[in-house]
Amino acid sequence: MAAKVLIKDVIEEFDLEIVSGEEGINRPITVSDISRPGLEMAGYFNYYPAERVQLLGKTELTFAQRLSDEDRANRLTKLCSDTTPGIIITRNMEVPPQLIEASEELAVPVLRSKHKTSLFSSRLTNFLERKLAPTTAVHGVLVDIYGVGVLITGKSGVGKSETALELVKRGHRLVADDCVEIRQEDENLIVGSSPELIEHLLEIRGLGIINVMTLFGAGAVRTHKKISLVMSLELWEQNKQYDRLGLDEEKMKIIDTEVTKLTIPVRPGRNLAVIIEVAAMNFRLKRMGVNAAEQFTNKLNNVISDEKN
Repeated sequence: MAAKVLIKDVIEEFDLEIVSGEEGINRPITVSDISRPGLEMAGYFNYYPAERVQLLGKTELTFAQRLSDEDRANRLTKLCSDTTPGIIITRNMEVPPQLIEASEELAVPVLRSKHKTSLFSSRLTNFLERKLAPTTAVHGVLVDIYGVGVLITGKSGVGKSETALELVKRGHRLVADDCVEIRQEDENLIVGSSPELIEHLLEIRGLGIINVMTLFGAGAVRTHKKISLVMSLELWEQNKQYDRLGLDEEKMKIIDTEVTKLTIPVRPGRNLAVIIEVAAMNFRLKRMGVNAAEQFTNKLNNVISDEKN
């Protein structure tokens, strides 16, 4: 699912001043890269990335002042195109009148920021990368368990929300219930959050909807969390072989990221909250280099080898 950001979202986020071209504030931003058109100001437009937000700082504007009136007008006009989302001037610098004229004609917003160019560029890039990251939605529950983001999945009615409630009672934090919105912020980094409408809410069959933050306090919830582990709950099948050692690591692909997945069979008498809690702790140990299954296998192989000798 492709995210959408408009230039007016940037205006609101960074409190930018609209200098000219206000008719174009609904122009879409399709890429997170930002262009500082230094070469273009020098007259080289062969590879001009018009689809990017254009950022003009002290370097570009002082260079433009040294150009002849004709060259300045020509190059500033070329910065404005049908695909240019907007042009941002930093340091509250004065906007060249030729740029204002061109922006009004083509409805390309020219905005002004009080911040330094490097600082603003970094903040804008982070904002766009976050907003334009690939997103998807998964039916499940996301809980922060000992710092590990655990996504609990399974068919409706298997006990995901009840398990999450027990985990919250044990001191862990709820991120999302029923629908988890997931975005890929970087390579091998996916972050889950809750839709605003159902944030902090849990649906328990027979009880209804409860507000976790109201019942357990602000420390029982969080707005987003990196997803590191998937726990798939399924009804126990008598003839199915389940993993007994934990040597084989199953993976689940979410967007473009492979996440470790564990399948937990559900039947009466099993304490799912404790099992998931221990799974999260064991996952942390594995990342620290401690693998109980491998240690047991190595000891077993040594015993068998000694008996043969």
